[in-house]
Amino acid sequence: MQIVLYILSGLAGGVIGGMGMGGGTLLIPLLALLGVEQHMSQAVNLIVFIPMSAVALIIHIKNKLVNFFPLVFFPAVLTAVIGSLIAVRLDAGSLRTYFGIFLIVLGTAYLGQELMKKYFAYTLKKVVFGNYS
Repeated sequence: MQIVLYILSGLAGGVIGGMGMGGGTLLIPLLALLGVEQHMSQAVNLIVFIPMSAVALIIHIKNKLVNFFPLVFFPAVLTAVIGSLIAVRLDAGSLRTYFGIFLIVLGTAYLGQELMKKYFAYTLKKVVFGNYS
């Protein structure tokens, strides 16, 4: 039964990752619920990320959506390496807590962004079209 739950977690993470929403955002908590240690969950996520990101990169390059801007690329790689070195030195409990905080902040930021878009779209509609109902 445990193997079925692992497979379903992988499928859910893959589908979400394939849609561009970050499969690890779902995969790591699912693996944690299954009792997988935090460092192992994040390692699995990083390994799974390689083929998903390669496919996404090919598709985005084909659609001319990738800008190889060095001012973004190099800091991203550098901070990824630094973050990995920090994660290796943290105990599993701290890593889980920091990852949870990261997800809460990220979710709150996305929610705020979407609410602001809806608010400004509604306000713009009222101003432009005079729809005050």
